Amino acid sequence: MFRKILIANRGEIACRVIATARRMGIATVAVFSDADRNARHVAMADEAVHIGGATVAESYLQGSRIIAAAQATGAEAIHPGYGFLSENPGFVEAVAAAGLAFIGPTADAIRAMGLKDAAKALMEGAGVPVVPGYYGAEQGMDFLAARAAEIGWPVLIKARAGGGGKGMRLVERAEDFAEALASAQREAQAAFGDPACLIEKYVTRPRHIEIQVFGDAHGNVIHLFERDCSLQRRHQKVIEEAPAPGMTPEMRAAMGAAAVEAARAIGYRGAGTVEFIVDGSGPLRPDGFWFMEMNTRLQVEHPVSEAITGLDFVELQLRVAAGEPLPVAQEDLRIDGWAFEARLYAEDAENGFLPATGRLDLLAFPPAAEFSRAALRIDSGVRQGDEISPFYDPMIAKVIVHGPTRAIALSRLSAALGQCRVQGSITNLGFLSALAGHDGFRRGEVDTGLIARDLTALLTRPAVGPHVAAAAVLSALGFLAAPVPDDPWRGLAGWRHWPVDSLPLTLTHGTQETRWRVTPQAAGRFLIAGGAAELEVTVAARDGETIVLELAGHRKRLEVITTSRRITICDDSGCHSFDLSDPERAEDAGEGGDGITAPMPGLVTRLAAKAGQQVRKGEALIVLEAMKMEHTLTAPRDGVVAEVLAAQGDQVAHGALLLMLEAADD
Repeated sequence: MFRKILIANRGEIACRVIATARRMGIATVAVFSDADRNARHVAMADEAVHIGGATVAESYLQGSRIIAAAQATGAEAIHPGYGFLSENPGFVEAVAAAGLAFIGPTADAIRAMGLKDAAKALMEGAGVPVVPGYYGAEQGMDFLAARAAEIGWPVLIKARAGGGGKGMRLVERAEDFAEALASAQREAQAAFGDPACLIEKYVTRPRHIEIQVFGDAHGNVIHLFERDCSLQRRHQKVIEEAPAPGMTPEMRAAMGAAAVEAARAIGYRGAGTVEFIVDGSGPLRPDGFWFMEMNTRLQVEHPVSEAITGLDFVELQLRVAAGEPLPVAQEDLRIDGWAFEARLYAEDAENGFLPATGRLDLLAFPPAAEFSRAALRIDSGVRQGDEISPFYDPMIAKVIVHGPTRAIALSRLSAALGQCRVQGSITNLGFLSALAGHDGFRRGEVDTGLIARDLTALLTRPAVGPHVAAAAVLSALGFLAAPVPDDPWRGLAGWRHWPVDSLPLTLTHGTQETRWRVTPQAAGRFLIAGGAAELEVTVAARDGETIVLELAGHRKRLEVITTSRRITICDDSGCHSFDLSDPERAEDAGEGGDGITAPMPGLVTRLAAKAGQQVRKGEALIVLEAMKMEHTLTAPRDGVVAEVLAAQGDQVAHGALLLMLEAADD
């Protein structure tokens, strides 16, 4: 077994690998960029080496620097994590040439599955069912449009390199094909350095089910059952589960056998995932699945498979890479219970799931295991106080639950999400909670279109109850502040030397601004008026951030979290954030309707507008690349471009003004 390894990655997966290595007595070396100097994975590792600037291209894609760091620190092997260099065959060969072990498959296996077109041809030869489509080398727009028409609408454009939903577009009409292809090619070039795409028939009620496989250097290949990853938005997974709902023994056997054949066809070694598109229009059947691609690395969602098998996949990777045979055979494996994983991201679900940044002023989770199997497991690569930067994937944590049945595991997921607390960045936490409670999902009626169909309902904020509103108002005025020993003045919030007066306050919840007036009645009793409501409130109990408020004889326990100018109140319906009004806010702030601003930090990759050009509402004007994804900014109304304030290739900050519109002449 190795004595020391280097992890050529960052964030949660680097921390995950370090945790298992430490348990096995293996020393670890981390690498870090300028932006990650104080990151959690750096603090967890035994040693750490700086490898370059903040961007991925300057650091985590610098294979030669990573190999040099391994040699300088005496590491014997390199674990690539997922993403970055994990599926780069050139890097694997360079690692071997340096006399180091690569904790993953061979370069030949990665090449065989690295390009989706070649992989599908290989799978057809191995007898694995493949989705109808075009997988050739010709990339002319007219040629690909003709192939798409032959396949039949709708079709899916997919980058032949990489994954993660990047370079992927659904096209339902011939007239939309050219722009979708151009956008997919640009995104594929930016993410993978390869703009080539393939065209596939789009299954109209698809499910995404994948099979975890492992192989060793002794010819053994096993599958570790399936994961259902159908809950997706923009082709990226949101909540995964294992096993798949509705799976039959016959279907599992057929899919497992196909996955093992796929791995055997390329002499696979290590952890891998064979992904299938499945017909979800009715009950699952053995002839209703088709090969999509193989990910030749560990997957983000691997903890759900660890939960139902009881195995540590990173340990298996390390043992296989060290030359040991797999410690289990197919007949030894059994499914134990059910597991879910929810990906908690810094992203604005109500604004097209745009990635977000910010300092994590508060990050708190319910009691849980970390990087190991448990009823509740939370894996995270960040800590309270860390920055979510614009340079990398904005995942905050993975919330993983395990239970004896699907219903119990899903209830545990809802409870765990309800106890997560994040402040300092917009997150998808409310969206995840709504999705975990979705009736169809709870019944196991899943497909890749579920989120898109019910997005409006999933993004609907729960109503603010009177207890929550009262808690926010009292907290904003300091009436809920914990007393400080030897400071009698802290207990006199709202005190007046003259007769009792009411105190004014303005709070904003979402886009709704409400003016309130609070009149203290006696110690712990208040009259609160705002909008059409008038509330008599009593503070019945207080213990740290937990308070009990009584309104009209009804007592309710709430959690109060305050950071900077934001107050968050949590109850059994979820968390509600309120912002204090800014007295210095410009009265004319609304005139930004004539401007287009950057919704997140990013790179301007395309300008489709120039000064003097007439545009119509919804017309694409600017393409911004952030966190390896393209985001198209459109005209908010009809008008004329008055001024373009950005240039193609500019790196722009969040909120930067990019373009100004003026009214068109009549």
